[in-house]
Amino acid sequence: MKYLMPLTLVLFLSACGAAPSDPTADLGTPVRTGIASSGPAIASLKTNGVVAARDEMRLSFKTGGIIRRITVQEGQPVKQGQILAELELTEINAQFQQAKQMADKSARDLERGERLHADQVISLEALQNLRTQAAVTAAARDAARFNLGQSTIVATRDGVILRQLAEERELVPPGQPVIVLGSSERGYVVRAAISDRDLVRLSVGDRAEVRLDAYPGQVFTGKVHEVSAAADPRNGLFPIEVRFDVPAETKLATGFIAKLQITPATANASSLTYIPIAALVEGDGNKAQVFVVDGALARKREVTVAFIDGEAVALASGLTAGTALVTEGALYLVDGERISPVTTETN
Repeated sequence: MKYLMPLTLVLFLSACGAAPSDPTADLGTPVRTGIASSGPAIASLKTNGVVAARDEMRLSFKTGGIIRRITVQEGQPVKQGQILAELELTEINAQFQQAKQMADKSARDLERGERLHADQVISLEALQNLRTQAAVTAAARDAARFNLGQSTIVATRDGVILRQLAEERELVPPGQPVIVLGSSERGYVVRAAISDRDLVRLSVGDRAEVRLDAYPGQVFTGKVHEVSAAADPRNGLFPIEVRFDVPAETKLATGFIAKLQITPATANASSLTYIPIAALVEGDGNKAQVFVVDGALARKREVTVAFIDGEAVALASGLTAGTALVTEGALYLVDGERISPVTTETN
């Protein structure tokens, strides 16, 4: 009996000193999982563009001539009615004075002809010729006066000088842009260009998201406002214009680089199943495999890829929305392997 007590104590102490078994040893390979979601059946269109004032005017002289002065510089704010540039008026003013003198002479000839016809000195035909001549010279005078008035470029509204395309003392032909005026009164747009394959997917009014390098992490909402029906001959692309909403405190400038993501209206007519791109394994063409979660096991399943949209993959077949699948760690699994899922939110 005296030997039994020490033996019992030794066994008790041995049991207390034994290493405990690892409770996670049989839980399986740790992986991250997510849920397949539903999304549009057409991929969104992504392209880059440039921010511009919605009202951007290329101002020019109606008549050609030598620029006498340019009163503004690029980046300078201007007010409506402010003079921006003027031509040398010597030649244009002389043309107006010549036309005015011819019109005055024709008016005097007509007045005299009316009296002579009343006295039956000249025929009605001669009087009608005088009337025609007076009308023609008066029209020429009015045209010369108009050209004289168009020899000065005036700001049509409040805005900012975006570009100066000519210099003082430079000879410019009629209609050549001299100053580009931008007005932010009616907001900003993004101008971009797309291919013909993308053009057929777009319509005016399609929803767009605008991201600017100047405001990282911020997303502006907008809509497609214009879609060109003719390609630019220089690059074969079709210009589009997206209007977007800008908070009053946000400072923008023409030339900001913008990233566009446009969702065609037809995209929501039907839906596909979306999964993270990291969930795909062993792809071959449009066929690939994923691992779905079957209780504590990972089961390999074949899927058909419709398209890839950024970090998401749209599936034409193989999975339905709501299916749990392995999103991280799938490359290291075999079919039927035991897993330890850690659920994370996926798009």
